[in-house]
Amino acid sequence: MEQQSAERIHPLPGRVGHVAGIESLTLDGQRYHFGFDYTSDLIVSPLVGDPAAMAAFAAEHLRQSDGRHDEAYWAELVADSVRESALVREDADREFTTAGLRAGLPRPGSHLFYLLDAAGEGDDPSALPPEAREACARLGFDEDDVAECVDACLRAVREDGAAARPDESTVVRGYLTSAVENLPGNWALLFAPLVEAVAGRG
Repeated sequence: MEQQSAERIHPLPGRVGHVAGIESLTLDGQRYHFGFDYTSDLIVSPLVGDPAAMAAFAAEHLRQSDGRHDEAYWAELVADSVRESALVREDADREFTTAGLRAGLPRPGSHLFYLLDAAGEGDDPSALPPEAREACARLGFDEDDVAECVDACLRAVREDGAAARPDESTVVRGYLTSAVENLPGNWALLFAPLVEAVAGRG
């Protein structure tokens, strides 16, 4: 993805004015920054590859608990997000490659899965397509147990393979496809390879 200028970065729909900090991750060696509302577990900006553009975006669209701040203030938080994260302990947990994402399914409870939920919040990414809901029902899960069903199915497919777990594979494929389709902004850059991974196992 080419670097963005501040003028070209638009806020995510419905996610303006949040009290938030700055987090970052790397994808294929490129550092991306993003706003994160820790109280709501909600991602509140697109992925931004240019630190100066991230600071400008935050100054315009985000707040701290004591109010708004200028670009210089946010630039320090952007720089801090490279060195440390409030979401993970190990840098390796926020370093991704497209090849790695295509190679295997994410672990339930992993930082990657957490980011998927945090990016899609508000678009109901956990809503399953009909065939996946039917597969959950055959597996004994209630309609309200979507998260439990997805986690259990993901574990089963990772351990036994899609061919041995057709219903579980249907759930995982349906969940990831639906979640990625509903991601705001440019977050599909990170998550689209997951759909390719599960499609290759279906």
